[in-house]
Amino acid sequence: MSEGSPRFDSLDDWLRWQETLHPSSIDLGLERVAAVADRLQCRSPGGVVISVAGTNGKGSCVALLEAILLRAGYRVGCYTSPHLFRYNERLRLQGQAVSDQALVDAFDRVDRARHGQTLTYFEFGTLAALDIMGAEQLDVAILEVGLGGRLDAVNIVDADVALLSSVGVDHTDWLGCDRESIGREKAGIFRPARPAVCGDPAPPSSVREEAGRIGAGLRVLGRDFTLQQAGRGWHWQGQRGRQRDLPLPSLAGAHQLANAASVLMVLELLTDRLPVTRKAIDAGLRWARLPGRIETIAGRVEQVLDVSHNAQAAEALVDALRRMPLAGRTHAVLGMMRDKDAESFVRVLQPLVDRWYTVGLHIARASPPEELAARVTAVVGSAQAVSCCATVAEALAAIQRRIGTGDRVLVCGSFHTVAEWAGMKPCFD
Repeated sequence: MSEGSPRFDSLDDWLRWQETLHPSSIDLGLERVAAVADRLQCRSPGGVVISVAGTNGKGSCVALLEAILLRAGYRVGCYTSPHLFRYNERLRLQGQAVSDQALVDAFDRVDRARHGQTLTYFEFGTLAALDIMGAEQLDVAILEVGLGGRLDAVNIVDADVALLSSVGVDHTDWLGCDRESIGREKAGIFRPARPAVCGDPAPPSSVREEAGRIGAGLRVLGRDFTLQQAGRGWHWQGQRGRQRDLPLPSLAGAHQLANAASVLMVLELLTDRLPVTRKAIDAGLRWARLPGRIETIAGRVEQVLDVSHNAQAAEALVDALRRMPLAGRTHAVLGMMRDKDAESFVRVLQPLVDRWYTVGLHIARASPPEELAARVTAVVGSAQAVSCCATVAEALAAIQRRIGTGDRVLVCGSFHTVAEWAGMKPCFD
């Protein structure tokens, strides 16, 4: 164990300690984390490795890949972030969240291997996940990039196939202020002479340029593979075959077809190593689940929970909401991180929202509700349409005084907002 490090028996104690280990919550770069990984010998987490990056949609792509490959009978591990309720959600083995004890033991191994090297909370967790996966004799490891791609801790692993779900504007303090800069960072997960898939039909030129520069075989939606919706199903055309009359993905939103099409392209590229049947594809598309992504709770008052927090994700949310008829009004509970472009996010949602409730969150990076309320008001133009609430619980109480049958509550802006709301289990019946 590193000098001066305590030994914790509980997962919560380990997590609290990790948050104090590095002076910054984000410190992009691979040198520190790669050195510890080499000592742990954990850079080969599975027989086949799929890395998934993207501004939006990467969690959905991971869920779809996992569902199909599990139905095909493979041993599958998934590393994702962030989590909604429990840290354990970040690492799934055979579809099940890993145990507290497995994480505690892995954290101890990482601490022993770091030799005093500082690691961020995310880096520590990534190394623990890779360490656990490497011992499981997995057929396939699916790794979701946390931030960007090129300098993200996940990128210490060489993927057999890299999937870039979409390129939008987010995390500008770290990745650049436009799609070209951001696309270049995300394309950093591509590898020479290995295939890459892009689910964005109009990727910035930097993505194609980076693939060409290193010799990665890039397949782009709309150019190298296509989808076509057909009634209650859809068709997919790849480079080696086609699939007709596929079931629509169980994940909500028309944008999930692009994610599903990208996943099928990944699987086609891996068909010699991980063959999957049409039965497994159909079952996986129907079975995939991802809490907090346009998640609908029916009732006298409909609740829609979505972790979206940028304009691109808001557009997908608006498209989904327009397909869900509503008799009454929409009350939007909004909590966001201070560094997010709240104005652009609100501007997209504004036509479908009757009243906003800005909330405070129990995290230092969160925008204070008063500040967020001012930013929302600047967009919607009416202070009367915005309620400032200190907490999510206070927003719920305010909504309960105004809600009517046929209304909708939309909870969005952050994983933390959705988690706090869902944790209260509101019922309006």
